[in-house]
Amino acid sequence: MHFVTPLIPATLLRRYKRFLADCRLEDGREITAHIANPGSMLGLKDDGQKIWLEPNDDPKRKLKYAWRLVEHPGGHFTGVDTAVPNRVLKAALMAGEVAGLTGYDLVRPEVKYGENSRIDFLLTKAGQPDCYVEVKSVTLSRQEGLGEFPDSVTARGTKHLGELAKMAQDGHRAVMLYLVQRTDCSRVTLATDIDPTYAAAFASARSAGVEVLCYCCDITPEEITLGCALPFHDPE
Repeated sequence: MHFVTPLIPATLLRRYKRFLADCRLEDGREITAHIANPGSMLGLKDDGQKIWLEPNDDPKRKLKYAWRLVEHPGGHFTGVDTAVPNRVLKAALMAGEVAGLTGYDLVRPEVKYGENSRIDFLLTKAGQPDCYVEVKSVTLSRQEGLGEFPDSVTARGTKHLGELAKMAQDGHRAVMLYLVQRTDCSRVTLATDIDPTYAAAFASARSAGVEVLCYCCDITPEEITLGCALPFHDPE
């Protein structure tokens, strides 16, 4: 996924009201940017952080900048837009590039299922079970090389695990896919201390037959693409 407009570097001054951030551009101007991320962004919103913004000239948009990346020491990046994983994964699924999720004829995003829910992707092929794929963006890392989910309590995420478990029990294939939007992580686990209820739902879902896949992203200020598979480490 290429960014529509070339990103520009900036310095984060503060994040507030969940979707807003005050930033300083390299020319000294201070602007307000939109953040497409309702989560806590734990470890990603420190004042003075180097970030990357996407400008726009859309007259329908009130804010002319959107916060897309955080830059870390060593040239590593984290993508903060929670809509990106689904766009990246859709392209990869359509191209048959996601190991473990190939061989399906149809890829349908945002399909209604369960109790007033929508699955991120429904993969189908005549003669074999449907495959329900739920995608979560991983941006938290509190230990070197380790990505963690979630970064805050997620009742919605817990509900999704229950819905996946029901699909697996009904004979379908159900997959929980964690897409790590960080270039400094080589493995994935759960942040059980942040949301023990989610961790318990995860254990129940796996017992019901829900599969777990983890992938990294290749991230630059020009684009974000699907990277390689990562190992999942069961929480201690």
